[in-house]
Amino acid sequence: MTVYFIGAGPGDPELLTKKAERIIGQCPVCLYAGSLVPLEVVACAPEGARVLDTAPMTLDETHAEIKMAQENGFDVARVHSGDPSLYGAIAEQIRRLRADGIPYEIIPGVPAYAAAAAALGQELTIPEIAQSIVLTRVSMKSTSMPKGETLENFARTGATLAIHLGIRNLREIERQLAPYYGADCPVAVAYRVGWPDQVLIRGSLSDIHEKVRAAKITRTALILVGPALGEVAEFKDSALYDPAMPHVLRPRVKG
Repeated sequence: MTVYFIGAGPGDPELLTKKAERIIGQCPVCLYAGSLVPLEVVACAPEGARVLDTAPMTLDETHAEIKMAQENGFDVARVHSGDPSLYGAIAEQIRRLRADGIPYEIIPGVPAYAAAAAALGQELTIPEIAQSIVLTRVSMKSTSMPKGETLENFARTGATLAIHLGIRNLREIERQLAPYYGADCPVAVAYRVGWPDQVLIRGSLSDIHEKVRAAKITRTALILVGPALGEVAEFKDSALYDPAMPHVLRPRVKG
């Protein structure tokens, strides 16, 4: 048997990869993170499959389910939101699988920041405005951040920030980022992106807190910060299609 860690994407069942849908559709056991993965995503599980929402379960309990599946020779679809490599809490699960000699495979999914950018209708890397994206989070009540991985340090780069698990800490995020980006720096908040009740809120570091508070959003939201999120009209075209910049697939155009 094999345990398949599957990235379900941000919520829209149609953003499942073909491989993910196929694997879920053939596994006799499906464990999915119900707080972040809609039931519709695992609706393709085979008839009679053991489908469990792991939101109320502990790591010991989910691993016990996997051990039971191993004893029966059943493949397991372990379905996580977004892409499992990012805040998927799969490292501790993999550690236990390795200790017990249980094989596993990871199937990537659409990450929340990519789905949010698509919903906002924009690119996050604008030439000479921002060419890097920092995927990070704030600690609050969750695991502490490693030394050096601070919002202030990331802000010094001027990159686009994708901040997870921070929607209840917007005041502190503003305090830390405003000295580097400016109070009028564009911010976008994507709530339950890809779900039927998706909400997108645009604002600035100085007013996003009040807008989010008015919308009564307290969880399941991604915060994007950076100048690339604004209505940038003046920027240089990418060299990708520049006729003056030949490459191996496009020789220089003769004038």
